[in-house]
Amino acid sequence: MPREKVKFALRISPETQQLVKDLYPRDNCQSQNEFIEKAIRFYAGHVSAKDSADFLPPVFAATLKGIVQDSENRTARLLFKLAVEVSIMMNVLASELEINESDLEKLRNRCVREVKRTNGNITFREAMRYQKGVD
Repeated sequence: MPREKVKFALRISPETQQLVKDLYPRDNCQSQNEFIEKAIRFYAGHVSAKDSADFLPPVFAATLKGIVQDSENRTARLLFKLAVEVSIMMNVLASELEINESDLEKLRNRCVREVKRTNGNITFREAMRYQKGVD
């Protein structure tokens, strides 16, 4: 059984009316009236809220927090695995190469500059070209 509705005059600008006409189908509303009613309820909730935390449902905030935490954990695990692989590679190279401290420090400084310049987008090809004196 449909709820009783109250009819009253409403004056809005032509731009606002066009906005309603354009957007009500995108919100899956059956009519412009339904869209305006939903908009009023939404805005009333916003105005009556003490702060944004009261306005957003707690489950929404908890869901976002969980998504961020999962992403953070996944990133930390991947960074750990990457650090292990880099450590293996450095130890293998260090066991086979003879490089003095001065050259190593120069290379470290160059690599820091290169990583900053490229935002970490370094390729093996670029390193090989540099080492062969092509760059």
